[in-house]
Amino acid sequence: MEILFVHGALVRDGAWWWQPTADLLHSRTGIRSRAVALPSCGEGPAGHPEGGLAEDAAALRAALDDSDGAIVVGHSYGGTVIAEAGRHDAVAQLLYVSSYLPDVGSAQAGIMADEPDPVSIGPAGDGVLAVAGYDAASFGARFLQDADTSTQRAAWGRVTARSAGAFVTPTTAAGWQDVDSTYLVCTEDRSTTVGLQRAHAARATRSVDVSTGHHPFITRPDLVVEQLELLLGAATA
Repeated sequence: MEILFVHGALVRDGAWWWQPTADLLHSRTGIRSRAVALPSCGEGPAGHPEGGLAEDAAALRAALDDSDGAIVVGHSYGGTVIAEAGRHDAVAQLLYVSSYLPDVGSAQAGIMADEPDPVSIGPAGDGVLAVAGYDAASFGARFLQDADTSTQRAAWGRVTARSAGAFVTPTTAAGWQDVDSTYLVCTEDRSTTVGLQRAHAARATRSVDVSTGHHPFITRPDLVVEQLELLLGAATA
């Protein structure tokens, strides 16, 4: 059994975001984990944003094809990638962190459309989009207010453009359906409202509140590992 982490939109280097939790998980359980490289944010072979939701989902399926069994963790947009990837025999459990369990036909842009204060995103040329109007301080205040300044700056250095296709392509599958799942509702999240989180959490098997911002796997890895240990126990029972 392993853990596969699927990161959110408009950032790169999933392994960096996941590392605090990966390290703690390995020290406690010996379980190794890895982050899925997403082409739409430039993590594919081309080295620049390409493709979109379909290509990101294909990257997750390829990682699952190479797995004997996995708990898949989706953060934010990562949940939409899980949906589009569809059902896979290697998936034992799903863990969502301030994320989405979208119906077939849902696009990321539409999911976020009714948020009262959506993240400002604008065109960055060549069919890609990027965050607009943020700097390290304002990005940190919104997405990582519970992290120290050094971590906020390091996170800002990993913000990147993303192919528009990641946002506007409707899903063609709902890979979360009929799979045991846990949703972590981040009650101090300043990016995704608690209301939207709870609407998607209602589709999961269970939900757990954590008093964190948008990235508990950085700021409170102990809380994420606690849930992963429970899921690992259930998956190997």
